[in-house]
Amino acid sequence: MSTTLPAGWVSGAAFVATGAQHTVIDPATDRPVAYMALATAADVDAAVAVARAALPDWAGATPGERSTVLGRLARLIERDSDAFAAEEVSQTGKPIRLATEFDLPGAVDNTDFFAGIARNLEGKASAEYSADHTSSIRREAIGVVASITPWNYPLGMAVWKVMPALAAGCTVVLKPAELTPLTTISLAALATEAGVPNGVLNVLTGTGAEVGAHLAGHRGVDVVTFTGSTGVGRRVMAAAATNGTRVQLELGGKAPFVVFDDADLTAAVHGAVAGSLINAGQDCTAATRAIVARDLYDDFVAGVGELMARVRVGDPSDPATDMGPLISRAHRDKVAAMVARATDSGIRAVTGGSVPDGPGAYYPPTLLADVGEDAEVYRDEVFGPVLTVSAFDDDDDAIRRANDTDFGLAASAWTRDVYRAQRAGREIHAGCVWINDHIPIVSEMPHGGFGASGFGKDMSAYSLDEYLSVKHVMSDITGVAHKDWHRTVFTLPSEG
Repeated sequence: MSTTLPAGWVSGAAFVATGAQHTVIDPATDRPVAYMALATAADVDAAVAVARAALPDWAGATPGERSTVLGRLARLIERDSDAFAAEEVSQTGKPIRLATEFDLPGAVDNTDFFAGIARNLEGKASAEYSADHTSSIRREAIGVVASITPWNYPLGMAVWKVMPALAAGCTVVLKPAELTPLTTISLAALATEAGVPNGVLNVLTGTGAEVGAHLAGHRGVDVVTFTGSTGVGRRVMAAAATNGTRVQLELGGKAPFVVFDDADLTAAVHGAVAGSLINAGQDCTAATRAIVARDLYDDFVAGVGELMARVRVGDPSDPATDMGPLISRAHRDKVAAMVARATDSGIRAVTGGSVPDGPGAYYPPTLLADVGEDAEVYRDEVFGPVLTVSAFDDDDDAIRRANDTDFGLAASAWTRDVYRAQRAGREIHAGCVWINDHIPIVSEMPHGGFGASGFGKDMSAYSLDEYLSVKHVMSDITGVAHKDWHRTVFTLPSEG
C-alpha cells in the first residue's frame, strides 16, 4: 500500500514542499511505495535559515547534554528497528536479512558510539609553549552542515553523516536520494522524539540537480559532506568551491580482492561471493576485481562460479532470499549493458550475465573470467553483482594490479603468510585493507578513501574532524605592558 508523505522535516515539524510530486518505487515489484512533494531551492533556503538559527544553542550545549540526546535516539532506533527494516526493504529492494542483521544493528551501534564520543573531544594539552603565554586548543562546532546521502544504504549513510555532526555541536540539513527518502524522514522524526531541538536536524527530499546543487553551493553552509558517485562528487566539490566551503567526500570504488597462492581457497571463495554480492554489489567497498595467483586461478573461478549459482535471488521480504533486485530498472540496464559489452569483447561469463524475465530490477550474480586490465568492467565502477577475475604471476604483479586504478576506497588480501599480509597492508593504496576478509566495518574505525574515492572520514573519532574547527587561544601570563617582541615594531626612549 502506498502513502503520501511529507517532503521533509524542518524545525521539528513535517512539511509539504512546493515542488513536483515524486513517486518512490519498490524495485522488486515496480509498484509505488509512497508519494511526496519534492523540495525546491526556496525550501533549501528555509532549511538552512532554521539550521543557522538553531546553531548557537546546540553548539553551546554541553557535551553531556548532546550525548544524552543521541543516546535516547539510539534506543528509539533500536525500538523501531522492525519498522525501519521494512521501510528500507520497500524502497531499496535489499534483502530483509541484510536490513535486520547489518543495516539496523550498525545504525544503532554508530549512534551509541557518537553518543559516547561526544563527551571525549581530545586536544593538545594547555601549556606554556612560549615563556610569556599559556596556549590552549578549543575544538568548536564548524557550523551548519549540508549532507547529501546515497540510495544504497539510506539509513546507514544518514547515521554516518548526522551523528558525528550532532555530537560535534553542528546543525544539519540532510538531503537523501529521492529514490530512497523514507527511512531518513523516519530518522528525523525519531530525532525530534529523542529531544533534538527544533532546527538542528532538517531533512529535505529533492533532486540532486535542484536541491543537492543549491545546498552544496549555499553561502549559509559551512561544510558539505557527500557520499555517492565520483562524477557527482566532483560537481558537489565545484559548487562548494564557489564559497570556499569545506568538503568531505566518500565516492566510488573498485576494490581489489587479491588472492595469493598460499591463501585458504575455501575462505577466499566464500569471501569473494559475500564481498561482491552484498547489497547486490551496490556498495562502494564491494569486492569487484579478484586478482588471483595463477596456480589457484582455475580452482578459484570454479569455486566462486559454483557458489554464486546457488545464491537465492528473489523477494527481498522473504528471509530465505539472499539477494534482491538492484535499485531501479534504469540502473539494472546500465549494469547489464556493461556486462554485455564485456562478453561481446570475448570476456567469459562463468555464471549470470543476462537479464531475467519478470517484474522488478533483478540481475543475477555474475562472474566474469579472464578479464584484461584495459577492460571497461575492470576499470570502471559497475555497482552491481558483478565480479571480474584475472590472474597474476608474482607478488609484485599482484600489488601493481591492485593499485592500478583511479580509486582507493577498500581492498583485501588473502594469505597465510604474515609478511605478505603486512606488505599488502602497507603497499595497497586504499583507505581500508582487509586481511583474509572483505566488508566488515566497526564504528570505532574510520571509513574513507584516496584518489577518485574522495577524502575525509566517516565513522570513528576521526570523522569528528570534519565537523570541528580548531582554535588556538593564547593568553599572556606576565602582566607586562611592553613586551620584548614590541621592539621589532617600535622602541621606547629607555631602549635607545
